[in-house]
Amino acid sequence: MTPLAGWENFYVIVGSSAGALIGLQFVMITLIANTATPSAHSQAGAAFATPTIVHFSLVLLLAGVQTAPWRSLGPVAVIWGILGLCGVVYEMIVARRMRVQSIYSPVFEDWLFHLLLPFAAYAAIAASAFTARAHVRPALFLTAAAVMLLLFVGIHNAWDAVTYHVFSRRQESDRPRESSSADSVN
Repeated sequence: MTPLAGWENFYVIVGSSAGALIGLQFVMITLIANTATPSAHSQAGAAFATPTIVHFSLVLLLAGVQTAPWRSLGPVAVIWGILGLCGVVYEMIVARRMRVQSIYSPVFEDWLFHLLLPFAAYAAIAASAFTARAHVRPALFLTAAAVMLLLFVGIHNAWDAVTYHVFSRRQESDRPRESSSADSVN
C-alpha cells in the first residue's frame, strides 16, 4: 500500500470542485465579455482573472496526479516540486502584471489573495516535494493544505471579480449619460 492510499476521496472531491469552478469562471468571463471594455481590461484580466484559472487548473492537475495508481511517492514528489516551483515563478509574473495594469489600483486584500496566499501555497507544494522522502505524512498533509488554500483563494478571487464587475457596471450605468451631438439634433 502506497502512502497515497486513503487520499483518493479527498482529491476526487477537490478535483471535481476545481473542474466545476473552472467552468463557472469561463461562464462568468463570457458574460462579462459582452460589455465593451478598453484594452486596459485585458491587462487587468491577465493580473486578476487568469491566475484564478491557473490555481483551479493546478488543483485539478494535482488531484489527477494524487489519484493515479503510483507505486511509490517518488514520482509524485518530483511533480510536486516542478509544479510548486513553476507556481512560485508564475506568482512573480502575477506580481509584475498587478503592478503594470492601469485599470484598477490593488488594495491589501488584492495583494493578499492574488499574490501572497497563492505564493505561499505554491511554496508549500515545492517544500513538500523536498520533505516527502524523510517526512511522508507531513508532506502529504502540507500538499493537501496548499491545494485547499489554492481552491479557497480561487473561490475568493472569482467572487471578488464577479462582484467588482457587477458593481462597477452598475455605477457606470447609474451615471447620467452625456448627450451626444446626435441627441441634440433630434
